[in-house]
Amino acid sequence: MERPPKANKDLGQHYLKDKSVIEKIINDAPAEYDAIVEVGPGPGVITKELSQKGKPLYLIEMDTRFEPHLNFENIKEIFFQDAMQFNWPEFLSKNGLEDKKIWLVSNLPYNASSQLFVQFLQVEQISNMTLMYQKEVGEKTYYRPGAKNQMNSLLSLASAYTESKQVCKVSPGAFNPPPKVDSVVVTYDRLSSPRVAYSEFKTYESFLRKLFAMKRKQLGSVLKAWPAGKTLLSRLEESGFDARIRAEGLDLDQVFSLFETYSKP
Repeated sequence: MERPPKANKDLGQHYLKDKSVIEKIINDAPAEYDAIVEVGPGPGVITKELSQKGKPLYLIEMDTRFEPHLNFENIKEIFFQDAMQFNWPEFLSKNGLEDKKIWLVSNLPYNASSQLFVQFLQVEQISNMTLMYQKEVGEKTYYRPGAKNQMNSLLSLASAYTESKQVCKVSPGAFNPPPKVDSVVVTYDRLSSPRVAYSEFKTYESFLRKLFAMKRKQLGSVLKAWPAGKTLLSRLEESGFDARIRAEGLDLDQVFSLFETYSKP
C-alpha cells in the first residue's frame, strides 16, 4: 500500500502510530452493539482493526486523499464530508439503524473536538463512544477524583447523558507528526435514562454556557446579570442555596437542581 499523504495541519491531522494505544481503543468495544461509525479514520490504522470486529462499519472522513487507504472488509459506506455537517437522522433512516446501538470511535480533530462531542451526545443511537482528544479538552468531559473546582459545561453536559472515564493518556510521540500537546482517550456509555430530557438538550446546553461563562465568580453575582436572574436567585435562596459558591465548585446534583429551577415557568 502506498504511503499516506502528508498530514494536513489545517485539518488538525496527526496519525496515530502507537500500537498499544490502538489496542486500548479497540479493546474498549462495548459488550453489545450493532454497528460502528468511525469519524476521521485518516490512513486507516484504527479502521483496519475495527473492520475485523465483524460489524457493519461506516466512515466519515473530510479528506478524500485517504480513499485508497480505506479498503477494508465490512466497510458499508464512506462519507467524504465534514463530520460537523453530517446528517445523522438521514443516515440512521437509510441504514435501518434507528433502533440499533452504535459504537462511535474517533481520533477527534483538535480544532473541532468539543463541537463534535456535543453533536454526538444528541444522537441517542450512539450508545457508546471511544474518543481521543487534546488532553486539556478531554479532561473536561469526565469526572476526575480528587481534582478541585473541575465542574464545567462539557462535564455537566456529558454527565446528563453518559457515564464517562479515562481509558489512557497519550504522549505526543504516539503520533506522526507529534502534536505539541498530550492527548487522552475517553470512553462514554450512554445512560438508559438521561438526567435531562433530550427535548431539553438545547436549553440545557445554553444554560450551561451562561452558568460557566464566569465560572470563578460567585453565582449570586452571575445570576443577577441574567434576564429574570433576580427571581431565579430568590427561588434558589429560599431553598437554602448558597449564592456565594462559584460555578466551578458545584457538584453535578447542584447543576441539575439549578437547571430544574431555571427551566420552571
